[in-house]
Amino acid sequence: MPDRKYGLVFGASGVSGWAYVNEILNDYPKKGIWSGVYAHTNRPLSLEQSYWPKDDRLSIVSGIDLLKGSQEDLENAIRSGMPDIAKVTHVFYVAYKAGTDVDKEQDENVDMLKRTVTAVDRLSPSLEFVVLQTGAKHYGCHLLTNKPASIRPPLKETDPPLPSPFGEKLFYLPQLRWLADFSRGKKWGWADPRPDIIVGFVPNQNFYSLGTALGIYLSLRREIDGEGAECPFPGAQASWEALSNDSSADMIARQTLHVSLTPPWSQRQGEAFNVADMRTPLCWRDKWPILCSYFGLKGVKLPQDDPVEVRAYIREHIDTWNKMEEKYGLQSGHADNPRIFPGFEYFLLTQFDFDRQYDMSKMYGQAGFKEERGPLQSWGGVWDRMRKAKIIPSEFS
Repeated sequence: MPDRKYGLVFGASGVSGWAYVNEILNDYPKKGIWSGVYAHTNRPLSLEQSYWPKDDRLSIVSGIDLLKGSQEDLENAIRSGMPDIAKVTHVFYVAYKAGTDVDKEQDENVDMLKRTVTAVDRLSPSLEFVVLQTGAKHYGCHLLTNKPASIRPPLKETDPPLPSPFGEKLFYLPQLRWLADFSRGKKWGWADPRPDIIVGFVPNQNFYSLGTALGIYLSLRREIDGEGAECPFPGAQASWEALSNDSSADMIARQTLHVSLTPPWSQRQGEAFNVADMRTPLCWRDKWPILCSYFGLKGVKLPQDDPVEVRAYIREHIDTWNKMEEKYGLQSGHADNPRIFPGFEYFLLTQFDFDRQYDMSKMYGQAGFKEERGPLQSWGGVWDRMRKAKIIPSEFS
């Protein structure tokens, strides 16, 4: 076993992938563990665009299509693009190909995992651990009011899998079944971390980033309404009261790195872990005033309010945002672009109107993880990075 670890993150420019690379480069959990990390991205990404630390241990690898060509073609591409692939000890798989055709999306995402893990298994004799990050869809949260009655909060890793017909439409399940079969008899372990809504920084345009959307929404509110103004919660009354656990990308990465390096979890195959910022669930009623205070606003939810649709508000005030880009020297293309998945903010803020809190006893009890983060540290950390990257203003005038 190598004395030092070498990471490989597939899907590194996404919300979770960015944080895995960042935590490794910031020497989590302690200095001297990580000798290097490959950050695989689908689209080209420069170091300057990435906002990762400048570090000789980082190699950004773009242009390897995980679905293109034969298995041999993929392995040759990885070998060529990642000359130190034989040193890789830890693989963090958060690659995802989105689509509106459910069957095609499932086929492509299952095939992409199979090809990728098979390639690394063949190319790296040093492999120790594989992470396949999934999520709260395990518990039927995406099914809203149609979710099975047998699944009740607090949601536990031992809850039964989604029954038919729901399970057939969730690509996590065939991915996990394949990984369980393929890993049998291998010397490496693997885990399945399960976040809820992921709160994180992305340096580029992304299909799903609630942190980005709310950062822009709140920046617009501050610019238009001024310091100290009331800012309405952009969601329904029921979602205002519903309990859940935020899963910031930083904490997902830290908790997952923790179990991937800590016996006996680092030797086990197929362990699932709920990952979240803290043991105690919160509702938007608790969080919204705190988040608004970051922008100098007063977060409110009045009984007579209709839900304010975030995307509609941004588009209604896109002329103001364009002026803000010039006024504050901001990057362009982040407020609204074709890569944004239609309606995702409305789905998360209005339709997620039921309790779905996690049981966090496995991570904080059995696995021995200690750190917790509140909403201001988690969400504020995302917005601090957005300010540094000039995606939102650092101050208002």
